[in-house]
Amino acid sequence: MDRSLYIAMSGAKQTLLAQTSNANNLANAQTTGFKSDFEQFRSMPVFGPGFPTRVYAMTERPGSDMSMGSIQTTGNDLDVAIKGDGWFVVEDEGGNEAYTRAGDLRITPEGRLETGRGFAIYGDDGPIVLPPAEKIDIGNDGTISIIPVGETASTLAVIDRIKMVKPNMSNLEKLSDGFMHTKDGSILEADASVSLVQGALEGSNVNAVSALVEMIELARNFELQTKVMKSADDNSGVSAKLMQMA
Repeated sequence: MDRSLYIAMSGAKQTLLAQTSNANNLANAQTTGFKSDFEQFRSMPVFGPGFPTRVYAMTERPGSDMSMGSIQTTGNDLDVAIKGDGWFVVEDEGGNEAYTRAGDLRITPEGRLETGRGFAIYGDDGPIVLPPAEKIDIGNDGTISIIPVGETASTLAVIDRIKMVKPNMSNLEKLSDGFMHTKDGSILEADASVSLVQGALEGSNVNAVSALVEMIELARNFELQTKVMKSADDNSGVSAKLMQMA
């Protein structure tokens, strides 16, 4: 009886954790460049002194879905989307390189080129800083050209080039900041074969319908596990009464 209660309790706890991951995917169904997370359950014996007679449920995140989201045309000069494989390089909160597919760029009053979340975009020599410009053009190879303020259209100045990389996918992992990082902590070199499209954004690769169906399934699993716990508690009460009668 105590075994069934323990199994149901651990299963309910891990179902809630899986529901949290699934809810995060669903909440980011409209987030630019978001990659959904997988989750899975497996049985794990409880090891310790003696024979492992207890087994508990464990949920784990085996990785993220690296498939491309749909490309949506926006017409905004600061919106860019990578064609095919590749990642933009950004500066994370710790000042290290991180990788993202989100190309919703913006320019701060200080001229820093950032993502929509406020993280600096890397160029050939670190974070990109742009001077005041009448117009900004971003080439397929990431080259940023501007028409300086007060100049004519014939005066085109090349400022920097957005750093884009093509890492080995098996060496990438998503951390709590939402960015991809290399598992071995290595710094990746720019890859000239990666190209982008100006005036477009890559959407999230979350399938909202699948996420909703999974949310319902997880809710049913949680309900089933709580019923098992209630049955174990009822059986315990009946057993106690029988012991008193004896």
